[in-house]
Amino acid sequence: MRRRLRERRRLRLVLLSTVIVVLLGALPLYFGIRTLSNDPVFDTLDALDVPAWAAVETQDDVSGSRWCLLDCRLRERTVESERAPEETARVYEQALVRDGWRRWQVERCPEQEEKGSYTCWRRDELTLDLWVREPTCVPPPGADGEPAIVPSPAPGEELPAECAGASVSLKVRNAIDDDRTRPQPSTDPSLTGEDPFPTLTDDPLGELTPSPS
Repeated sequence: MRRRLRERRRLRLVLLSTVIVVLLGALPLYFGIRTLSNDPVFDTLDALDVPAWAAVETQDDVSGSRWCLLDCRLRERTVESERAPEETARVYEQALVRDGWRRWQVERCPEQEEKGSYTCWRRDELTLDLWVREPTCVPPPGADGEPAIVPSPAPGEELPAECAGASVSLKVRNAIDDDRTRPQPSTDPSLTGEDPFPTLTDDPLGELTPSPS
């Protein structure tokens, strides 16, 4: 009986130790995976104080590595707004200022000419591009299955529901991976237009110097 009791106690201790080890290992693993799967930059964008009408549909996209292995992480968010681009851009710019972002006046903002409102921002180690424009109008297909052609609205006439509102794009990058934070090489104006290879004359020896008489 004593031997059986000792074996039962030993078995209980082994089981208890196993459960403790599993819990101690599983909890850090769970929180580690959760931390890696959640991007704090998107949490920051979620916290922007914009009206509900300015963030009706949200779609996120991520590329690159968080630790900048080969390519640094690029976060892109596309949002649909129910109101005009001018009003939508204004509320997003005000929300960015309240959240600590500062307007960034830099060349190549945007990289190429874009329609709508395009502004650049910086905060700590991040840069942000905000692009607000009219949405892509995709009307329902016509009777023959082809997309219907939407005529331009007359003065005082509203656009169809598919063409109203605004589209918002937010692009966030690490400042160290943003080429616009690096000084661009400059060309010395004094060297512009100079030919490094002078033109040779017909006679490579040139004119002979007469010998003194």
